[in-house]
Amino acid sequence: MVSKVYSLAYQGLEVYPIEVEVDIHRGLPAISLVGLLDTAVKESKDRVRAGIKNSGYQFPSQRVTISLAPGNVKKEGTHFDLAIALGILKATSQIDCDFSSYFIVGELSLEGRIREVKGIFPMALMAKKLGKKLILPLPNAKEAALAKDLEIFPVSYLQEVVGFLSGVINKQPFRIDLKEILSTLPNYDVDFSDVKGQVLAKRALEVAVAGMHNVLLIGPPGVGKTMLAKRLPTILPDMEYEEILETTKIYSIAGLLNKDFPLVKERPFRSPHHTASSVALVGGGTTIKPGEVTLAHNGVLFLDELPEFNRDALEGLRQPLEDGFVSISRAARHLRFPSRFLLVTAMNPCPCGYFGSQERTCHCSSYQIQKYRNKISGPLLDRIDIHVELQNIKVDSLLKENISWESSQDIKRRVEIARGIQKERFKNERNLFNSQMNHRQIKKYCTLTKGSKSLIEIAMKEFGFSVRAYDKILKVSRTIADLANSSLIEEEHISQAINYRSLDKSIWV
Repeated sequence: MVSKVYSLAYQGLEVYPIEVEVDIHRGLPAISLVGLLDTAVKESKDRVRAGIKNSGYQFPSQRVTISLAPGNVKKEGTHFDLAIALGILKATSQIDCDFSSYFIVGELSLEGRIREVKGIFPMALMAKKLGKKLILPLPNAKEAALAKDLEIFPVSYLQEVVGFLSGVINKQPFRIDLKEILSTLPNYDVDFSDVKGQVLAKRALEVAVAGMHNVLLIGPPGVGKTMLAKRLPTILPDMEYEEILETTKIYSIAGLLNKDFPLVKERPFRSPHHTASSVALVGGGTTIKPGEVTLAHNGVLFLDELPEFNRDALEGLRQPLEDGFVSISRAARHLRFPSRFLLVTAMNPCPCGYFGSQERTCHCSSYQIQKYRNKISGPLLDRIDIHVELQNIKVDSLLKENISWESSQDIKRRVEIARGIQKERFKNERNLFNSQMNHRQIKKYCTLTKGSKSLIEIAMKEFGFSVRAYDKILKVSRTIADLANSSLIEEEHISQAINYRSLDKSIWV
């Protein structure tokens, strides 16, 4: 007898239905699993055998063939266990249930308990799209319930599933108050008002966030580079509903969702260590997983100690920064992960960290400084629009308690206004932000006054800026003008943008 149970699988962020077929026939006792399976799926036969026996059911002493169709698509994970166990019980006539209206997912323990699995949220969205109900582990219930108007039935034991499908146990669909969850505002523990001084750096970060310009912070150790970067999500506009769903799907696949509050409403902030490999940053591996650039999607990717990162790992960032997605190709499949994020990097000005410092003397030679700087390739540096130099704050400024520094909420309001201007500007274009403008759009939207034209002409000759640097100055100037609610790019806008090109100036070393 052949039984059929329906489950779900995912590749990258894409989910597709799986048909679990179980056939019991004469032969020596053995279990054969087919369907292009990874190791975790192949090991399910041992978990399922023990789970069935320890739940009080009989495991067949015949040959069992289990097929996960379609057979030409790679199956990964442990969430097929429950569907396989139910298929075996149905094929051996120990239960008589109709599985046709359900997708069934869950890992089975040796005692018959159902454990939580990864990727439930995108699976729930697919179940809703295909018009079926979902049986899943109890710890995953809140995550699945985020898919509106989907009937989900959380379970804890194999016996409970059998009782529910047989009609012995009555269960009501699990519900949560989605409106209340969506109305909850993001709660950040940090604020820009915590940062004393560094007014110029704060302004540069405001410009960077307003136009989604990648930024490089340069300064001696302890000057506040990391402190400033960690507060960037607090001035980013709140995520829209589509962004929330997209980010939640990514974190569900990665197994990083909060069990108590599974919806990702705060902008992601990812800060990988400088020893991270290219696979950790970009994604991939034997079992293809999203990397840091994808986990930072719709948020911030912060790379501290930028020159200390592996060169190959940094070069892997070039395509995601340019295209907004990561393409990972293998012999058998090709996956694409989204990676639209704000890149924020930080570095010391030299190996010892004190080149240009007013407090301590630098002992590095020009060669050492140049060698340190050259660890960052030109193509990657070209994708960073804003360079900000930070200096140590004077002690008397730190001790002043009567100064009230600007809060994140104040900066965020200006950013939202500038974002609104860009949204209107690019409503008929592909891009969303000033940083994404091509040459035609720069010519169309970056209108200079007579004075600003003269200023940028002088700067090009004085500092030897390249044509690419010229374009970046105009893009940043456009954002600064938007923050000032100016349709024209004035001299002060150009002047400020030029000051954000430290590494392009020959006087830096």
